[in-house]
Amino acid sequence: MHILDWISKNYLEIFGAVTGILYVFLEIRQNMWLWPVGIVTSAVYIWVFFHGKLYADMSLQIYYLAVSALGWYWWLRAGGVPDRMAPSTDKHPLQGAGGVSLQSNEQIDPVSSGLVVHRLNMTSGILLSVVFIVLYFSIWYVLQRFTDSPVPAFDSFITSLSIVATWMLARKIFEHWYLWIIVNSSAAILFFTRGLYPTVILYIVYCIMSFAGLYEWRKSLLKSEK
Repeated sequence: MHILDWISKNYLEIFGAVTGILYVFLEIRQNMWLWPVGIVTSAVYIWVFFHGKLYADMSLQIYYLAVSALGWYWWLRAGGVPDRMAPSTDKHPLQGAGGVSLQSNEQIDPVSSGLVVHRLNMTSGILLSVVFIVLYFSIWYVLQRFTDSPVPAFDSFITSLSIVATWMLARKIFEHWYLWIIVNSSAAILFFTRGLYPTVILYIVYCIMSFAGLYEWRKSLLKSEK
């Protein structure tokens, strides 16, 4: 009876956990449907994190909504806007949607007409590291000064790293999986301290699936580099 009461009180969080697992499964498979599923998951967790007073994570879900739309477009149209943070090559530019050139190592999959998995170059890595540092201290300051967040440093770390990882996912950058492993293991600890137990289970599953994603995307990466 207690279990049924608990489920009735946490059904929305449980639903978000289920769609979240589906999202990562689709991400591993590089399936385009990961983006609409991600939109649903983010909408649910905006509500969950608001009530858990995890304001940075709540804001992160809003960011996910926007990036999901962009990622859907980029994956479908093989980079509909120039990727200025991707490594340049000596090859002729590829034509993206609307006649936009892709002057990078991004390539078009001849079967799906979408982006293929590619590596992060040093310049991009440095720029994204700077973005992470700026985001971390900015979010930490806001949480510390203007909210009642009990874990501002922890929350800002997870949020900042997730923002960078999600952008890398939208561009199909292989190394984003390393960031997800760090994010998911850290988030599981944070949500345990906040009593969000279905979400703890979700992020433990996320962490395990991140290793699977790393393995599967490496195979795609090696194939695209041939």
